[in-house]
Amino acid sequence: MSYFDAASAAPLHPVARQALLASLDDGWADPARLHREGRRARMLLDAAREAAAEAVGCRADEVVFTASGTRAVHSGTAGALAGRRRVGRHLIVSAVEHSCVLHSADVFEADGGTVTRVGVGRTGAVDPSAFAAALRPDTALACLQSANHEVGTVQPVAEVAEACRAAGVPLLVDAAQSLGWGPVAGDWSLLAASAHKWGGPAGAGLLVVRKGVRFAAQGPVDERESGRAPGFENLPAIVAAVASLRAVRAEAAQEAVRLRELTERIRARVPALVPDVEVVGDPRHRLPGIVTFSCLYVDGEALLHELDRAGFSVSSGSSCTSSTLTPSHVLKAMGVLSEGNVRVSLAPGTAEADVERFFQVLPGAVAGVREKLGAPAPAPATAVRAAELLVDALGRRCPVPVIELARVIGDVPVGGTVRVLSDDEAARLDIPAWCEMRGQEYAGEEPAERGTAYVVRRVN
Repeated sequence: MSYFDAASAAPLHPVARQALLASLDDGWADPARLHREGRRARMLLDAAREAAAEAVGCRADEVVFTASGTRAVHSGTAGALAGRRRVGRHLIVSAVEHSCVLHSADVFEADGGTVTRVGVGRTGAVDPSAFAAALRPDTALACLQSANHEVGTVQPVAEVAEACRAAGVPLLVDAAQSLGWGPVAGDWSLLAASAHKWGGPAGAGLLVVRKGVRFAAQGPVDERESGRAPGFENLPAIVAAVASLRAVRAEAAQEAVRLRELTERIRARVPALVPDVEVVGDPRHRLPGIVTFSCLYVDGEALLHELDRAGFSVSSGSSCTSSTLTPSHVLKAMGVLSEGNVRVSLAPGTAEADVERFFQVLPGAVAGVREKLGAPAPAPATAVRAAELLVDALGRRCPVPVIELARVIGDVPVGGTVRVLSDDEAARLDIPAWCEMRGQEYAGEEPAERGTAYVVRRVN
């Protein structure tokens, strides 16, 4: 089995396993107690905090250990927003943040705050000038990920942090995907990360709050972790998390070169092996191990199952892998194809032979799914006039509306239009993306009695 979903959770690093087992023996006592066992536990906790601070590039007393990266994000945003409440109640986030950041923004908005969501280009990166333009006198906090979890695009954190510093606004960075590769550059104010992203155990995260940042911890507090993460510390998980962070950092430079070469190979060879594929994400400014592509006329869930049966564990942002039947918010914000989406995220140590076998399996898997989807009878197409067709794809889910559009586009002359009726949310993203890939003109959408009419004009 080849595990290609390290962006969700990396396999436990051998060093983490060793540290976890050792600290179960020595780190079980309460580090707040003065007896021998408590002092031993306290020494382990202090050493872990010092090592984490060194890896992040901050002071040890700025590091707080949390129960997860999600908890770090939620505590960090809530505490920073509360600490700067007198400044105002305006929050800035990018449109492609991890869902935990967006959930914090939703809660803040529901409580009466205002949120600006800064858009991104087709590569998934924010424009620093657009982010700076969103800053206001009442902005209490800004949030920007260091790198995107779905497409691997690295964000311009240093430039955004400089704009925030000039405006006197703290910047919280979600560094979950990138911290294992190196410290986050720039004059950021808060940082959150999660150990299971770099090969540490699940259930351990960290929150960094720089000195001088106004911060008011929310909810019940106690004397632990500066009052910012109440409850008994999971010391074995903390020790293992920091040990694995140091271990992967020691291997990062060499492994980054190797994984970048493998993902470059995937970016180049997949479109050559499989027709009608769009590779997404920034081709240069990206994490070493993540590459994402989308396949036209493919059901994402069906493709994931085919690849799983062939021995490959991958992820997808397609709407047809989601219970909500909506595409990934990241792909939607980028304006790229979402149907048949596959995210390959390679863990350190991934063998070249596994990637080569992926190239052998993928074309057949995609072809098989496409063949199955092509079996249903075409949706009825009614000629309104010689230069216009109406395709009724109501009640049919991604990728069927795009398949039906592709079937009939050749039946109208150049300059003619096809109107696709659809009530599938993914069509709003996938039909414009298909037009861009095929060199056709997307003329926009129109209201319909049921669903929406997406208008495509044939130009070639």
